[in-house]
Amino acid sequence: MVALTRIARPFPLPPRQSERMTHLPASPHRLHEDLAALVLGTFMVSLGLVLYGEARLATSGLAGLALLLGYATPFNAGTLFFLLNLPFLVFGFWRMGWRVLLRTLVAIAAVSLLTRFAPLWVDVAHVSPLYGALMGGILIGMGALALVRHRTGLGGTNLVAMYLQERRGWRAGYIQLGFDLLVMLVACTVLEPRQVGISLFGAVVVNLIVAMNHKPGRYLGVS
Repeated sequence: MVALTRIARPFPLPPRQSERMTHLPASPHRLHEDLAALVLGTFMVSLGLVLYGEARLATSGLAGLALLLGYATPFNAGTLFFLLNLPFLVFGFWRMGWRVLLRTLVAIAAVSLLTRFAPLWVDVAHVSPLYGALMGGILIGMGALALVRHRTGLGGTNLVAMYLQERRGWRAGYIQLGFDLLVMLVACTVLEPRQVGISLFGAVVVNLIVAMNHKPGRYLGVS
């Protein structure tokens, strides 16, 4: 019986996932990797915002609030996005240090400028609202994910979500979804009910991408 047992298990069983994870060291990002993530992330987010703006929709966090204010006022959404983020940058410096604040400030400025001058580079004749919500949500979600993986946020509620995930273990995507529901309530005063419903669908797309791909303990890269 002993011999048969040894034959049945000639190789040691692989360790469980939790055992493997405890022995893997965190792999720090290099400077060029952080810069690449910053460029890719901000370009994707800004293009997503352009699609949302052309379809006249609202999206996640302060970016969605900036779009809504842009519809209701003569100010550009990119400029409003930067101004709305200023108070939250103080929170970022106080809670997460100057490194995160610097990355976030650069990301906010880049998204604001790219969104502000996008009409000079891209002329969109027509965007279906449903397509704009889906594709814009995918672009914003993947761009935000690229930034968050390199400890760079888009300011505002994103900074708060990053802080709560790191300190409390709460998923950033679900925290952001709660903020987005408040934005959708504001959207009810600016947009038509159909536009609000499609905007809510796009917000779900954005936050599911972040929630499914940025879980505590899953990604070990650090910046």
